[in-house]
Amino acid sequence: MTHIIGQHDCKADTKGRVILPISLKNQLLPVINESFVIKRSVFQQCLELYPKNEFDVLMQKVLKKSKINRKYDAFVRNFVAGMKEVTIDGDTGRLQIPKNLVEYAEIGKEVVLNAVFDKIEIWNKDKYEIVLADSEKDYADLAEEIFADDD
Repeated sequence: MTHIIGQHDCKADTKGRVILPISLKNQLLPVINESFVIKRSVFQQCLELYPKNEFDVLMQKVLKKSKINRKYDAFVRNFVAGMKEVTIDGDTGRLQIPKNLVEYAEIGKEVVLNAVFDKIEIWNKDKYEIVLADSEKDYADLAEEIFADDD
């Protein structure tokens, strides 16, 4: 799949339904009629939406780890908590976020869909802006650290 990009502000209704902006929907056209996996993020209080084929790649990495280990057991339990296979309506671009995940991420009316290469982060807009502002001060240092070995 082509990498998906962009920050997209949109609205959710009271039932957790979100209409994908046309620019994001167009990027997903190669996989829009396939299934997706929605889950809690590991590091932030947001959700992650993966095309199923991209999620399967991630799951292969998880499955390669030792399964007879308490830390692995605790990680996997949290990793799959609330996870659900969902679809996006190919005509309308509508996504139904499961109620338990709406509650977890505190999804309200204002939502940010942040496309990050192989997944879409789904954020409560206020929480997204706070996390973005908080990490901005460390951004340059993180970039140096992450790309230091790329000489």
